[in-house]
Amino acid sequence: MGMSASQARFLCLTARKNNVEFEGQQINQQRTTLSNESAAYYSELCNMAVPIPPSIDDYTKVSYTFNDGAMTNTVTSLLYKKEDASYHVNYVQQWQDDYSIVPASTALVQASGSTYTIGESTLRKIDGTTMPAAGTDPYFDSLESDQKSAALKTETYYLSLLRDHVGNNSAQFYVRYVKNTTTGNYEPYFYMEGELEGAKRTAATDRNLMSVAAYSIGTETKTKEILDQKCAIEQDASGRYVSITIQYDNEEKKFTLNTQTTTDEDAYNDAMNQYYYNQHEYDHKVQEINSRLEIIQQQDKQLELKLKQLDTEENAISTEMDAVKKVISKNVDSSFKTFSA
Repeated sequence: MGMSASQARFLCLTARKNNVEFEGQQINQQRTTLSNESAAYYSELCNMAVPIPPSIDDYTKVSYTFNDGAMTNTVTSLLYKKEDASYHVNYVQQWQDDYSIVPASTALVQASGSTYTIGESTLRKIDGTTMPAAGTDPYFDSLESDQKSAALKTETYYLSLLRDHVGNNSAQFYVRYVKNTTTGNYEPYFYMEGELEGAKRTAATDRNLMSVAAYSIGTETKTKEILDQKCAIEQDASGRYVSITIQYDNEEKKFTLNTQTTTDEDAYNDAMNQYYYNQHEYDHKVQEINSRLEIIQQQDKQLELKLKQLDTEENAISTEMDAVKKVISKNVDSSFKTFSA
């Protein structure tokens, strides 16, 4: 190979080597970018909150009750007050009132002037003083003479209950007694005069009425909240309360505390459903990030393989350049020897 050809070849190899080095720099830059993306995804994975299933204990609470005769009392709070160095309790009383005003089935009432009837029964207005005339009320007709006065007083008591129930001390009511075929007793049903008249005014004719609300005597659960009662408590070795002594004015009463553990199943199930949803979202996000990381790894492997090819090519170019350098060096030596001869 001549001097000119050797120099031209060396220049081509130099240009090629520079191009290979530039391609390698570009690949390294691409791999750096992929590495940054991969680090960002790993950081996102590390910062993701792992869903934690709810604990049944978080939805379970211990409540304390004590019985005072027919009343069940549920403790709602127990506070220690520094000013008198004692505990103060709030609790809710609950009992069954067997003589309460309760809703009854509605009835279709017919009217003729101021007279109201349900089927063959005529409603009688309650005033608490007038004894029903003979033949006008099947219940009173069934009573002995000495019983009728007591029944009238009972009606007066029912009237007060009805007025308290509707919140109107001047409300007027009608009554009809229906015989219970099972017990043989007569049971009263009450109708508010205002509702009877209101239905009458909206009726298509004077004798046709809409259904009217009825009331009867039945059992009702009643509650009353007792607040800020001074008390003393006793605990067992586990720390649970076992008895409470409540101070009523100057009298103290001691009660055994019953422990009840209740779980809000609906709230717990809602929390579990939310956990399942969060877990599904978490798994989906993890799968999505892993898929992106897998793509990045494949791209990085392809770039790594290409970089190795460039390294191999650069080594080959360097080897050839060394060989061409030797040829050029020999040519230079030969030329100097020629001129020196």
